[in-house]
Amino acid sequence: MRTDFSPDQLADPAVASSEAAIRKCVHCGFCTATCPTYVLLGDELDSPRGRIYMIKDMLERERRPSPTVVKHVDRCLSCLSCVTTCPSGVNYMHLIDHARAYIHQHYARPLHERVLRRALAWVLPHPGRFRLALRAAAIGRPLQVLLEKTGALKPLAAMLKLAPRQVASRAAAKSSSVAGARGRVALLKGCAEPVLRPGFRAAAVRLINRARFDVVFAEDEGCCGALVHHLGREADGLAAARRNVDAWSHEIETKGLSAIVTTASGCGAMIKNYGFLLQNEPVYADKAKRVSALAKDITELLSDADLPPGNGRGLAVAYQSACSLQHGQRLTAAPVRMLAAAGYDVRLPAEAHLCCGSAGTYNILQPDIAGQLGDRKAARLEELQPDVVATGNIGCAMQIGSRVDLPVVHTVELLDWATGGPKPDGVHDHLQKRSSL
Repeated sequence: MRTDFSPDQLADPAVASSEAAIRKCVHCGFCTATCPTYVLLGDELDSPRGRIYMIKDMLERERRPSPTVVKHVDRCLSCLSCVTTCPSGVNYMHLIDHARAYIHQHYARPLHERVLRRALAWVLPHPGRFRLALRAAAIGRPLQVLLEKTGALKPLAAMLKLAPRQVASRAAAKSSSVAGARGRVALLKGCAEPVLRPGFRAAAVRLINRARFDVVFAEDEGCCGALVHHLGREADGLAAARRNVDAWSHEIETKGLSAIVTTASGCGAMIKNYGFLLQNEPVYADKAKRVSALAKDITELLSDADLPPGNGRGLAVAYQSACSLQHGQRLTAAPVRMLAAAGYDVRLPAEAHLCCGSAGTYNILQPDIAGQLGDRKAARLEELQPDVVATGNIGCAMQIGSRVDLPVVHTVELLDWATGGPKPDGVHDHLQKRSSL
């Protein structure tokens, strides 16, 4: 695609990166077939190609974003299915991130949207605040039906619907060592995941130890920054990245790290992007590149580990590949192969490439589209008649878990169970219920 940015505009590294992405687009339209919003809505402006045209015009002409542009950019899930499909190598991820940051800086959203977005950025990245918000949701839950009928308040109804009725007990992040360890890994503590499903991290620690790695939790590490970054709050996202780069660099430079491991694939995709995000900051560029190189999804770390033989008991597992894992990190084979090797009957749904609609805060900010995608994904998974659904991201687990009468667990929980760990929460009750029918 031809571009007309001026030399002065291209002196801005963000603009130069976006211009390079735009120029690679050849208008082929392959992305439309795999874009969830285009598949649902059939609107060219809700396809990656359509968004690229709008972003190009906005950035080239330095326009103040229009409500139309904002609406269609906001509707993008950042699922990156288009990146997997694109034959030309368009780096849509960096382009849509730049567009969101530009909109955040130059567009005055309605007051209710500004308040909601600021609240999400203030609460979700902080486990203590998030835990309090979940407890407060019990007070507002009776208003859910009423809020759903009011357009501006639908996001509040979506939050209440997603909030669990019982908040899990607080679980401390404790380092764990094994005799004869072959390496030392830092496990991301996370923000939303340990509040919503602390069992994910507990299973991960046991499994990593079983693979003969020591597990440490870096002091002063916090949220990876993905939640605020995808809200267009670039300064907040970069601040989170710098803080974590500092925390992990200290671990690397004192006792060394074999890897920086994540159990939430959305966080993994973000951390692997630190090198790009901080490439123009002399103090952080090299350190961020080193951190990104060490970042691994837990299934990536364990794919060639010497784990004990597994006993999955032939349980039928519907595997939901999170977008941030299959498209963002290009990891598709390892989780399936490991589950099968552990003795599970792994089943893959139709339309596996389509997003479930979670996408960070998307299922709050775009509840109608997210709801349609969530229902569609749930139907595809239930068609497989599984005993359990497995995924590698907390957002997918919550989005799908609210729509299926099945236990939804993390891949590592099943791998942990098959190799000697406890049965994941909910699996026992579901199997007993099924056997009594």
